[in-house]
Amino acid sequence: MTQATASSNSPHFSRRRFGKAAIAASALSYGRILGANDRVAMGYIGLGNRGDQVHDAFLEHGDNATVAICDLRDDYMDLAAKKSASRGAAKRYHDYRKLLEDKNVDAVAICTPDQWHAVMFVAACKAGKDIYCEKPFSLTIFEGRRMVEAAAKYKPVTQVGLHRRSAPEIRKLAEMLKAGEIGKISAARSFHLRNDWPVGIGNPADSAPPSKELWDAWLGPAPAQPYNVNKTFYNFRWFYDFSGGQLTNFGVHYNDTMRMLMQLGVPRSVTALGGKYVVNDNRQIPDTLVVLWEYDNPATGAPSLNSYEQYNGNGAPGNIRNMELEFRGTLGTLYMQNANWEIVPERNHSIAPKPRSPLDRDESEFRGSFKPAMAAKQGKGSASTAFHTRNFLDCLKSRKETNCPALEGHLSNVGPLIGNIAHKTRTHLQFDAKTERFTNSEEANKYLHYEYRKGYSIDL
Repeated sequence: MTQATASSNSPHFSRRRFGKAAIAASALSYGRILGANDRVAMGYIGLGNRGDQVHDAFLEHGDNATVAICDLRDDYMDLAAKKSASRGAAKRYHDYRKLLEDKNVDAVAICTPDQWHAVMFVAACKAGKDIYCEKPFSLTIFEGRRMVEAAAKYKPVTQVGLHRRSAPEIRKLAEMLKAGEIGKISAARSFHLRNDWPVGIGNPADSAPPSKELWDAWLGPAPAQPYNVNKTFYNFRWFYDFSGGQLTNFGVHYNDTMRMLMQLGVPRSVTALGGKYVVNDNRQIPDTLVVLWEYDNPATGAPSLNSYEQYNGNGAPGNIRNMELEFRGTLGTLYMQNANWEIVPERNHSIAPKPRSPLDRDESEFRGSFKPAMAAKQGKGSASTAFHTRNFLDCLKSRKETNCPALEGHLSNVGPLIGNIAHKTRTHLQFDAKTERFTNSEEANKYLHYEYRKGYSIDL
């Protein structure tokens, strides 16, 4: 058994002890050179579907150990403990506050339902923990800004789980587009396509909860309401008290990639249409939705029109390459699916067409001037979450900013959140990036936050 995989009952590291030697080591060598006592001591809050995946992504690297786990389900903790046992026994908690009090924990991964993110993130800042927070960063605009303020005040290393930002192939694409690879981009589109018809997630009736205490703990700051099994594990994403729907589940990844590749801030306006049109289940979110954002595009000095299209009553391709993202440039169109991509050249003309006339319809000279604007290109890569966890672990040691710190995660979440507000209000909304409020609708501003249940706070 190598030193990097040896068991230990005390696998946390001291930032003071770690010193200059570890900072000087290459990222790829950490797992080989560090002893068990030098590993980052990780605590996990929420070990459901995505929490389990994030845990796996951290375990890809030898320089961290799972020292604490927290979930409402013992079977989820059983699985996590089994996976990480070779690096030491993990202490178990049902109350995240107890985990945050654990002095052996250096950093936490928050992978709970969305309504819990802000409360736990702020509490983790106050407890002096570094934080990996799964996307979407927050449930509301107000929460996201408060979380950014907490990070600025308490100065933890933060990483929001928009993991595509750490994929080498996507980072390469960002540099290519910044250099003008496909010309001036006027529009970007994204697609979430899955045919859920006819039954969707099912239509179970409300019922008595298996445990009133556990249901109350699940709700957290969200409004008190009757128990429904679909509002719990995984399927909570289809209900607005716990999630922003697929727009903040998948759509936030798409919007973040658009922002990254086009160097965008937040939208200046948004509108949305859609609804629950065909799927017969008890979801609240739409099965059909189109959101349009207008961004200020620094590369062109003009706006760009970006969109999210969700079709859950039909799974046909959204574009000719059947990829989830497309960027329309003056020289070519970039199609992307995770970290796989293809650029299809445009054909540009060098002379202006003659005005059309019944006396002369010869367009041969004009059509003959069309030439490919660039060469076709394509590439393949991985968008594994392990790249993102590697970046986080490296930054814990260097104390440098991660690839997706709190502010970046918040800004990428703004577009999807205001898209939901535009859909709820059926309004074309104007958004002020400085105040993070709408300038043309007080009704829309009411959706920027909600009143927490008694006992929950994100005060700094």
